Amino acid sequence: MSGITIGFILGLGLFLIWWSCWVPEEAPQTTGAKRTWMDRIGDDLIQAGYAAIGPRALVATCVLLATFTFVVVTGFVKVASIGGCFAVLLGIAPIGLVRAKARKRRAGLREAWPDAVDNITSGVRAGLALPEALAQLSTRGPAQLRPAFRGFAEDYRTTGRFHDSLDRLKARLADPVGDRLVESLRMAREVGGSDLGRLLRTLSGFLREDAKIRAEMETRQSWTVNAARLAVAAPWVVLAMLCTRPEAVQAYASRAGTLVLVGGGVCTVIAYRLMVRIARLPEEDRVLG
Repeated sequence: MSGITIGFILGLGLFLIWWSCWVPEEAPQTTGAKRTWMDRIGDDLIQAGYAAIGPRALVATCVLLATFTFVVVTGFVKVASIGGCFAVLLGIAPIGLVRAKARKRRAGLREAWPDAVDNITSGVRAGLALPEALAQLSTRGPAQLRPAFRGFAEDYRTTGRFHDSLDRLKARLADPVGDRLVESLRMAREVGGSDLGRLLRTLSGFLREDAKIRAEMETRQSWTVNAARLAVAAPWVVLAMLCTRPEAVQAYASRAGTLVLVGGGVCTVIAYRLMVRIARLPEEDRVLG
């Protein structure tokens, strides 16, 4: 077993060396098309601060982690069904961690967007052109948004193309509120007129009210989500403790034991998805991203 593990680790290392020799391609922009699961994973990676990884790299990492876990656990307990269970659990862990960090960052951005819109409004009132009002957020805006708007300022200073710079800004933010703001500013730039200040003030007030209501609701429903996570983790923690007793492990080596594990896994997934779907607040989709 030790030889198989060493060979697997060596193969994984060679694969990672080969993988690092290729430059990842920039994901194409989708406008008006139905967003796929991979697109949403890409958005989560950007929102979590891992824009350089890419959704395919994350999925490959999950597969490699699941394979490694299956080999190690099966070699330790000598029961393939138990190794498969823990391989699935640890294989989806990276996606869960990325989504958790993305949700946390979206919550922080939800509080920062009203201040950003107010800064744009102040810049427009002071006589700045719209691109300059956006560029000033790279130094005066909320800290979470400064890197994205710093990239916008560099793009606009280099190319002078406002609409193309807005498209790249949307890609860096990967945020529904950012999409809404960018498209509003794009329309205001194309149509012109004197209603830009009123539009920004209305948007700022709406974002503040939405953030306040959502924060209160998230506080009230957080216990339901935490209870769902505890209920999901408890049986598998017990199974991990049972793996330290050889006589208990052998009970799962039969066909009936495998069916018990499969049935328990299916019930766990269904129950968790139902509880989370009932308790979780709806997330905005990037309909313009």
